[in-house]
Amino acid sequence: MDVKGLFMLIDQGESQVLDFKYCISDSRKIAKTLAAFANTDGGKLLIGVRDNGSIAGVQSEEEFYMIDAAASLFCKPAVKYNIIQHHSEGKTVLEVKIEKSDNRPVYAKDDTGKWIAYLRKDDQNLAVNRVILKVWKNEYRKNGLLIKVRKAESLLFEYLHQNNSISLSKFRRISRLPLHKAENILSDLITCGILDFDLSEKGCSYHASEKLDEQLPDSYLSY
Repeated sequence: MDVKGLFMLIDQGESQVLDFKYCISDSRKIAKTLAAFANTDGGKLLIGVRDNGSIAGVQSEEEFYMIDAAASLFCKPAVKYNIIQHHSEGKTVLEVKIEKSDNRPVYAKDDTGKWIAYLRKDDQNLAVNRVILKVWKNEYRKNGLLIKVRKAESLLFEYLHQNNSISLSKFRRISRLPLHKAENILSDLITCGILDFDLSEKGCSYHASEKLDEQLPDSYLSY
């Protein structure tokens, strides 16, 4: 990419697939963004660019080592990345390209030593809950998924036909299920394409997909 291409990229602004960093002061903070990109659609991280899009340039060679530490030491599994250097007016910008992982979930280590999985939404890195983690782990099922529609599922479908969305806690209240069973039902229905989720800083809600809107499931669902 030439300098013109770099400025065109910057002009797009921060988004689900693009993030700006003025500098790297902590590899763990960068790891959070790398993991979020890897768990979503991949993305590009521009190091040496301010939030307003102006170019500051990287400060030292240490930036390279901190990126590598973020990807290999503070992400689990390690995140694969490529670095391209861009030079403009005596300043260097690092473009770190991350592909979507084929081994989700990817976790990032926080300041307390806890491993957390993140999802990229718009220009935010959001921590995911256990329902989403189960959905990702369902991707590796070799024998598919078969769900029997019982009372809890029927109550859930009826609720969603009358309401736009439901929280995990609300589903537990109407179904009277223990936490792990409620999580399993939601994750399996998302895997089957019956439900979808909306993640925000406030938490996660679940809503009917077009598949549920078109036809109420019968006794069994398969994936």
